[in-house]
Amino acid sequence: MKKALICGVSGQDGAYLAQLLLNKGYTVCGTSRDAQISSFQNLVRLDIRDQIKLESVALTDFRSVLQVLHKTQPDEVYNLAGQSS
Repeated sequence: MKKALICGVSGQDGAYLAQLLLNKGYTVCGTSRDAQISSFQNLVRLDIRDQIKLESVALTDFRSVLQVLHKTQPDEVYNLAGQSS
């Protein structure tokens, strides 16, 4: 089974990509700036929140990114993260 890491999984595009990959049989890991307090409303709305392993990561911190890559060992990485206004 392939594993995907989606940076920006809580956004609209990230949530729809997660749903697509889950439907294809992937294991999906997602990142957020603070996975402990984020609401992940888009994932809840699609009823996939419980199927995704969430990790906190600071994408501007190289060590934080390496840590999550080492921990999740993804086959594919999607970067859909961005600072929203």
